[in-house]
Formats: sequence, structure tokens, C-alpha cells
Amino acid sequence: MSNTQPNPQMDTQVRNSRKVIQGIVSGAKADKTITVTVERRFQHPKYRKFIRRHVKVYAHDENNLAVEGDTVEVAECRPLSKLKRWRLVRVVTGATIALETPSDIAAPEAGGADTEGAQA
Repeated sequence: MSNTQPNPQMDTQVRNSRKVIQGIVSGAKADKTITVTVERRFQHPKYRKFIRRHVKVYAHDENNLAVEGDTVEVAECRPLSKLKRWRLVRVVTGATIALETPSDIAAPEAGGADTEGAQA
């Protein structure tokens, strides 16, 4: 006897688990592409000092969501271009924007040489 009913387990394709890393966006000038700097820390096997190593990866950002300075998660994917092998999963935290204080925006002094020439 053959079973003619479809097997629901065969219809859904199981995807392998992909490597997900977290890093800081160091460049977002290209269209749909971001550059992410990923830092890893490990202990030196002999000297037991912690060492920091950085790697720069290119990730696909379909909707241009990430901006420079954001902390993002990227996941491995198939090769999308010559260098892009990662895709943006989510923006973890946004970039902190330094707000100018009122003292930074102070008006120019009234007695300056530039203002006298403009008034005459």
C-alpha cells in the first residue's frame, strides 16, 4: 500500500543553524551593505593575558536600517557578492548621538572684527 497523503515533515525544509556574531557598524555608506567590525577576546595560551583581535565583515542590509556606530547582529549566509557573506539580523542598540550643549552653540561676540565690517 502506498501512502498518498503528503508528509508535513517533508514539506518544511529544515535550515541549518547559522553562526551569529555581534559587532559595531564601522561603515554604512554603500547601498544595502554595511561594514561590521567584530572583536573577539581570548586568553593567550602561554602568558594568560587577554588579547583582542578584530575582523571586518561585510553584511547585507536590505532596508538600510543600520547606521555607523550601531551595535548589530549578523548571521552567516550564502555568498551574496565578492565580499558579502553575512546578512543583518537585527540592530541591537542604536548609535549614541552627541547632543550639543547650549554653551557649544553660543552666539559670536558682539565686539568682533567681523561684525563691525558687516554693520558699516
